[in-house]
Amino acid sequence: MFYGKDKILYRTIKADRLSSIILFGPPGCGKTSLAKVISEATKYKFYKINAVTAGVADIKRVIEETKNFMLNPSGKSILFIDEIHRFNKLQQDALLPYVENGTIILIGATTENPYFEVNKALISRSMVIKLEPLTEDNVYQILKNALERKEGLGEYNIKIEDETLRKLAAISNGDVRTALNGLEVAVLTTNMSEDGYIHITDEIIKNSVQNRKAVFDKNGDTHYDNISAFIKSMRGSDPDAAVFYLARALNGGEDPMFLARRIVICASEDVGMANPNALVVANAAMQAVHSVGMPEARILLSEAAIYVATSKKSNASYLAIDKALNDVKTKYTGEIPMHIRNAPIEQMKSLGYHEGYLYPHDFPGHFVEQQYLPDEMLGTKYYIKDENVE
Repeated sequence: MFYGKDKILYRTIKADRLSSIILFGPPGCGKTSLAKVISEATKYKFYKINAVTAGVADIKRVIEETKNFMLNPSGKSILFIDEIHRFNKLQQDALLPYVENGTIILIGATTENPYFEVNKALISRSMVIKLEPLTEDNVYQILKNALERKEGLGEYNIKIEDETLRKLAAISNGDVRTALNGLEVAVLTTNMSEDGYIHITDEIIKNSVQNRKAVFDKNGDTHYDNISAFIKSMRGSDPDAAVFYLARALNGGEDPMFLARRIVICASEDVGMANPNALVVANAAMQAVHSVGMPEARILLSEAAIYVATSKKSNASYLAIDKALNDVKTKYTGEIPMHIRNAPIEQMKSLGYHEGYLYPHDFPGHFVEQQYLPDEMLGTKYYIKDENVE
């Protein structure tokens, strides 16, 4: 853990001895807020740019002002770059010499894994800090504070049930920005009642918040984590976890053919001669997915994934995938357990990726009890055997 009282980040900020850092984590987890705290605690001039709209010219302007003794006697500055993963190689390379010689203290914020998206030279000169998503309780408390404080919505006479507030916290999926925006929209677009209060109901919240955000990027870190979890769930003979991660991938816009190929590989690699028919089923599903496409392909993929995981086949796959997709869209489903996340790069293991994973083939019967579903989804059943299954 890098952050928290008396931890390394806290100590370096307090001592004003900050070196370059890369903050990564999901939307709304506090990356920009942390950068603002750092800016207020440091003696150096603070610049902020967004990688979506900024370019090399903006970097050069910051460098010139930093080196101008009249404007900046310290000769150093902090440059906060939001969404740094959107900088191309040329733009990142332009930063490197100034980060290296200490002219610029870089604070980069990204929703993507920096080990994949950020220049390795910048990574080697920075402290990489992973920020965890806010929990439902965290978001709920922030919403409560927003209702009570004058700088929030405290000046309004608002009545909202705790249960409604918790539902808003749940559908925000750990993104406090989404939750606060939804609450603000609900308050500002609801007329005051005769009793002098603005009454916020479940229905008003539902109409004030965008559809539940999927924490999934088919081109980013979550893509590798999710496919790793999907394969490990099939290998581990857990059909419910397999359908859950399939639903996450489909809801996030993953290519159905990519998922079909993963199932074919798993059928051969992890089922093999124990049930050769699994490869036949998986290959037939891949061909069918190619033929019919989405949305019907979700049922074919579900059937094949469950067959590979259990060596059983039934039409319960149709019900399983629809229930799983509904959960992904409407509930707080938690995070992928760290031990079944992908860790292709050694440095990622120090962050807890893949730690504690039990490889089923190392155990008698090629099976070992371990958790595949997130904590919040433990006990959930998607695949329910029907009368057609022996």
